[in-house]
Amino acid sequence: MPVPAHPRSHRPAVSSRPAPVPVRAPASPRPAADRVEIRLPWWAVALPAVAFAALLLMIMSPGQAQAATAAPALGQLIERTLHLLAP
Repeated sequence: MPVPAHPRSHRPAVSSRPAPVPVRAPASPRPAADRVEIRLPWWAVALPAVAFAALLLMIMSPGQAQAATAAPALGQLIERTLHLLAP
């Protein structure tokens, strides 16, 4: 025996008052199912904070900076590499 998918609609008695207008919630930009929770590891927050603090300390005390007296290590490394590669 077939079962009806929807029950028969019930019609209320006619009244003199107008039917209330349903209030709709404001539309959100995205449905709740599209939200993604982003979790960062502890070091993703700690490393930029430490770098910022180190740069801030360098800016706050520029009077203690001294010029380097020895030849730069990077220059020496490049020079030795070129000597090794040169025929």
